[in-house]
Amino acid sequence: MSADGQGGSHWFDDEAGPVVRPYAMTRGRTTSAVQHRLDLIAVVVTEPHADDPENDPTLSPEHVGIVELCRDTSQTVAELAAELDLPIGVVRVLVGDLVNFEFVHVNRPVPPAELPDESILRDVINGLRAL
Repeated sequence: MSADGQGGSHWFDDEAGPVVRPYAMTRGRTTSAVQHRLDLIAVVVTEPHADDPENDPTLSPEHVGIVELCRDTSQTVAELAAELDLPIGVVRVLVGDLVNFEFVHVNRPVPPAELPDESILRDVINGLRAL
C-alpha cells in the first residue's frame, strides 16, 4: 500500500520520498567476512590512503558516508548506525565491505577480562601521588 493508502505498486512516502529497503543497501546480504569482529562497540577508523571514496564506483552513498564520518574521528558501529539512521545489521555489512575494500579498519576494544584489576590501578595512582 502506498503512503496515501491507495495501494500503489511502488514504495513511496509523500514526506520522505522514495523508500530504500535495508536489504537493497546490502544487496540482500545479512553478513560479511569480518562480521564476527563487528560488535556494537567496535571502533571504525578510516584508512589514511582512503582519499576520495566518492569517485569509487563500487561504493554506495552509505559506504561513502561511513568513510567520511570516520575520517576525522573514529566511530563505533553503534554511533555510525545512529548517525546514518540505519539498522545495525546494515551498518555491519557495509563496514565489512569497507574493510574488504581497505577503506577502513576496525579496532576492537580490550575485553574487560584483559583489563588490569581496578585495585592495581588505584595502587599505581597512590604510588605516583606519594612521589
